[in-house]
Amino acid sequence: MSDPYAPVWREAMPYLRARKNDVHVPLSYCFAERLLEEDAAANRDTVLLAVLLHDIGWAVVDEVAIFRDGFGPGMMESDVRIAHEREGARLAREILARCGYSEPTVEAVVAIIDGHDTRPHSISHDDEVVKDADKLWRFTVTGVGIACDWWKLTPAAYADHLERDVLGELFTAKALEIARAELSEARRRLRLDVLAEVPG
Repeated sequence: MSDPYAPVWREAMPYLRARKNDVHVPLSYCFAERLLEEDAAANRDTVLLAVLLHDIGWAVVDEVAIFRDGFGPGMMESDVRIAHEREGARLAREILARCGYSEPTVEAVVAIIDGHDTRPHSISHDDEVVKDADKLWRFTVTGVGIACDWWKLTPAAYADHLERDVLGELFTAKALEIARAELSEARRRLRLDVLAEVPG
């Protein structure tokens, strides 16, 4: 792996199987790289390390509670969602220290991870890019296919949810452009024009 963050990927690997994060995190990481191509203001290390590590905390919280409390009404205030952020911040601090990152980099990454879901506002431009990359995977064919089950929705209903409720949460114009294109492609490839009425 030529990725300069390969040691961090290796350290994170044991934590990435929970809640399909071995699919979600690589896709979100690719979206972060795309967002960074046109964003000179963002700190590459902070953004990519935060995206890579943001959801590792899911691996050490109660799996039953993840799917019982982590989706649907009130999910952003749920104890399990807050716990995954705190545990993720703790684990990220340990991993980044072992990999030799400076204290300022560690602190910047940990600050983003601790609250990345439950904090509706951003604490920095880097946080905005991380939040956008974290959401963008949902708009892909893969994201719709996986997350519709978490939300107990059909793919068509989940795509409608993304358009109605999630597009407006994106911070950057580039993320909005990508999200619209990915969702249009997901609708086309999943044939949601004809499968919209299939019961869940």
